[in-house]
Amino acid sequence: MRDEREEFLDLETTDGKIAFLEAVLFVSKEPVKPEKIMNFLNIRDVGDFEKLMVEMDDRCRKSDRGIIIKRSGGGLQFSTKQVMHDYLKDFFTKRMSAKLTIPSLETLSIVSYKQPVTIAEISDLRGVNSVGPVKNLLQKKLIKISGRKKVPGLPALYSTTKEFLLYFGLNDLSELPSLEELTEMFEEKEQPSLFL
Repeated sequence: MRDEREEFLDLETTDGKIAFLEAVLFVSKEPVKPEKIMNFLNIRDVGDFEKLMVEMDDRCRKSDRGIIIKRSGGGLQFSTKQVMHDYLKDFFTKRMSAKLTIPSLETLSIVSYKQPVTIAEISDLRGVNSVGPVKNLLQKKLIKISGRKKVPGLPALYSTTKEFLLYFGLNDLSELPSLEELTEMFEEKEQPSLFL
């Protein structure tokens, strides 16, 4: 019986590296760190790795495939093309319970910009008790307890998680819009339109 490895493409070739990368991204549930792939394939130059990523991305985009490569959560993963989203929603008849409520979104916004933050600080900023939204976000694994504040009572400190990055399609927190950008966006929405 022939060894299956004999039939696999040479990992020294671009085709072999892309085939390996596709297989890794296909089986991985989490985003894969580029450094881990580079180490395995003995790629020392980041520029060489980026060329490989561009080639693989071109192959995905130029074909009739339903997937693309996405940088998310500090790593790489396959993602569905935008054009497939409505079809997938219909196919899986996804439950809408995954949507976040307004109180949960407000709480998550505060945590993402002020982290680490306590429930008392969140409640103070929102002007209402925030225990319910915090519990909801903990259950959805969008926030986590990241420590204790060194004040009387040692209240829990909350921070965002990797799932938060994945949920919103962010590579890292630096991709969040700045508070100035958010203020400008809200001010633009509040301006009355001349065409209404």
